[in-house]
Amino acid sequence: MAGAAHPAMRPRRLRISPALRRMVRETVLTPADFVMPLFVRHGRAQRIAIGSMPGQYQMTVDHLAAEAREIAGLGIPAVILFGIPA
Repeated sequence: MAGAAHPAMRPRRLRISPALRRMVRETVLTPADFVMPLFVRHGRAQRIAIGSMPGQYQMTVDHLAAEAREIAGLGIPAVILFGIPA
């Protein structure tokens, strides 16, 4: 029994246009693709670690501007604020 012959030409339908190539390419993530969560609490001059989320803190409004500048410096273009009830 003979095996199936390979086609002489291999169609590249998924590579026809740049738009299709973008749709089927491998996923690439950069810092510009992320949004950093910040947790805001009531009060002044507080920065409290969140035990269940290493590296995350509940912070008061007076700390937010400096934190946002640091995040922007890392190439992350956006933050999302979560308010912690008092």
